[in-house]
Amino acid sequence: MNQLRELREAVAAERAEQADLLAGLRPDQWDAPTLCAGWRVREVVAHTTMPFRATLGRTMLELARARGNVNRMADRCARRDAARLSAAELLASLRDNIDHPWTPPGGGVRGALSHDVIHGLDITVGLGLDRRVPPERVALVLAGLSPRNIAFFGADLDGIALRATDLDWGHGSGTPVRGMAQDLLLVLCGRRMPPGRLSRELPTRTPGRPQ
Repeated sequence: MNQLRELREAVAAERAEQADLLAGLRPDQWDAPTLCAGWRVREVVAHTTMPFRATLGRTMLELARARGNVNRMADRCARRDAARLSAAELLASLRDNIDHPWTPPGGGVRGALSHDVIHGLDITVGLGLDRRVPPERVALVLAGLSPRNIAFFGADLDGIALRATDLDWGHGSGTPVRGMAQDLLLVLCGRRMPPGRLSRELPTRTPGRPQ
């Protein structure tokens, strides 16, 4: 299969599966914390669906208001949209855009997949739900993470060897830390993992901020 087609199909599948999962959440779960520090489920969904609602001009205006700080802009927009849109409206924004062609600047379709998968895991792992992203989909995300990407997320992995138990994948050298590939992906993104998901606990990290 053509890789671009494979990536587009993976993006659509991930969004569809997330929409189905979100449709089954209780109202209190929409207000529960996620692995994105300071964000509830509704802020994360507001963030992942913002590109479907915002024009390029609007996005550039928001970025200017945030003085060029992408994370500050993302946080402000997610909190604003989470406050003004209901859970049903946020869900509709996702479900109506399963095949939306948005890609992050410089990230291409693989970047869109990474964005959706990582934030989907922020929700499910944060809620303690046993959703397992297909390993082949996680592999597509991991294959696109460069040292520059990992440095951008700010994960401190000196002396740590990450080893996936469900994929032939590893990163780094040193003390081995084993876990499912999707959990190790979150570690690469600087997320603080709940106890029991990895073979050993990692040193305290700064909680993952939205990226």
